[in-house]
Amino acid sequence: MPGNEADRERAITASGEELAALLHHPAADVLLALLDNPALDETQLCLLLNRKDLPGEVLEEVARRKPLLKNYRVKRALAFHPRTPRLGSLRLVRELYLMDLMQLALLPGTPAELKRIAEEQLVGRLPQLPLGQKITLARRGTARVVGALLAEGHAQVLPIALDNPGLTEAQVLKALSRGNLPVGVVKAVAQHRKWSHAYNVRLALVRHPGATLSTILAYLPELTVSDLRELAAPGIVSESLRKYLLAEIEQRMRKGTKAALAEETADEQDPSKPG
Repeated sequence: MPGNEADRERAITASGEELAALLHHPAADVLLALLDNPALDETQLCLLLNRKDLPGEVLEEVARRKPLLKNYRVKRALAFHPRTPRLGSLRLVRELYLMDLMQLALLPGTPAELKRIAEEQLVGRLPQLPLGQKITLARRGTARVVGALLAEGHAQVLPIALDNPGLTEAQVLKALSRGNLPVGVVKAVAQHRKWSHAYNVRLALVRHPGATLSTILAYLPELTVSDLRELAAPGIVSESLRKYLLAEIEQRMRKGTKAALAEETADEQDPSKPG
């Protein structure tokens, strides 16, 4: 519903308490008129942008005015507003500071596309970040960002990244799929109280050339025969490891044959069973 002419004129010239009251006006055209008021300062504009019910056309207009976007607080408020037009949000998110990017990526209501771009920005900046910021991201970041930090392999970051409750098995497996992964990562995962017990992670560790033989041999008895056979196919692991895999398969087959024979013998000797 449009405002009346008097409200629009007041919006352009108001100051002080009158201007503050107009920040809560329901009409979009009155709020648009406020943007032309020379008395509207950064703090008041941010208060306006904090309104969750702010009409989309007002957000669009703010996003169009480049002089307003020179102010970081305004830029951040626009990027975080759930009703900011998609293209405006995608452009603004690339200009956010590191911790604001992390917060945006973590917000439950952030659209998937915006979250993805925020995470891409974070991952892209990782190589240039000081250790303290990497540790903060490892502790509080999203699964994708923590997974990227894991793959970097910094000794002080690794244990924090692996303990992050948001880290997913998919990200751990993605890190372990990298051939040039620092050896410290493989060791840290293999020794971790949670991830070292995940079946698919163990399978990935057996595949990884950086895993120690003692780690691999400890995992072999718990892998299924079908997975052992797949790993033992030519070209998957080194030839020396392949010999251990084939030996484990052969041992399992012998045990299986003996168990089957024992069961058959027991059945034959049981008088209660029909011959």
